[in-house]
Amino acid sequence: MRSKNINYKKKRFFEGWYFKHQFNNFNIAFIPGINIDKNGSKYAFIQIITDKTSYYITYDYKDFQVSDDKSIIKIKDNIFSKKGVILNILTSEIIIKGALNYSDITPIKYDIMGPFSIIPFMECNHGIISLYHKISGKLNINYKELIIEDGIGYIEKDWGRSFPKSYMWIQGNDFKNQKTSIVVSIADIPFLGFEFKGCIAIVYYKEKEYRMATYNGVKIIDYNETGLTIRKGKYKLNIEIEENYPQKLLAPNGGEMVRTIYENISCKAKFTFYKDKKQLFQLESNNVGFEYVQ
Repeated sequence: MRSKNINYKKKRFFEGWYFKHQFNNFNIAFIPGINIDKNGSKYAFIQIITDKTSYYITYDYKDFQVSDDKSIIKIKDNIFSKKGVILNILTSEIIIKGALNYSDITPIKYDIMGPFSIIPFMECNHGIISLYHKISGKLNINYKELIIEDGIGYIEKDWGRSFPKSYMWIQGNDFKNQKTSIVVSIADIPFLGFEFKGCIAIVYYKEKEYRMATYNGVKIIDYNETGLTIRKGKYKLNIEIEENYPQKLLAPNGGEMVRTIYENISCKAKFTFYKDKKQLFQLESNNVGFEYVQ
């Protein structure tokens, strides 16, 4: 299963995938990945984050496999893919077993990095695999069985050397009676000896993708720990973060998972989207992912 075309022999490198699941006001995300430090030492990991806690589980690098196109990730007895996940996690802190199936995967039109995707020396690269999909199946968490029907999911990934030193990330796709997905990332990006404030954002609404990014002229009006406002041409997006109770995660720094960040997987937030002065929608969700690192 491991691809000969993927160069994991390099140093100071990480790659991680983010699989979020939402159902009946319960949220859980799994982050499988690999870490290669400055000396070339490698290991695999799975991070787990819920509404109330988080876990970080390490595995021998030999337990890690990935398909040629990186669409299937296997870590020991756990499998993650666009079709679903199979989970067999057993530690002294948490036991998770089960299988979840995905349907109606919603990819984006083209690479979220735009022209930056062809630049080989970016500190951190980002990819969006599914803005929105349905989830069904069963999970057994610490001997409590959950039957999932009509759950909602989201998948993205990151790879490179380090997360940006400061950034904001917001993701929401659980809106009442609406197939809508919104994701925004604003970060300090080192580039050719200087830094710039970069933004990548997608609003998926009524089967249409609105892209607002540095490479297509987005303007960052304001952003802080309570929300943001960005504008691109006729379109403006405003997000208000109303509640924020984050859990601890580890993030890469020089390829090593040694940096502590905090993520809320279930923020309460309000999203308002405008075309010129006309409000296209105002939606609220209690299951918004949010990170703010300064």
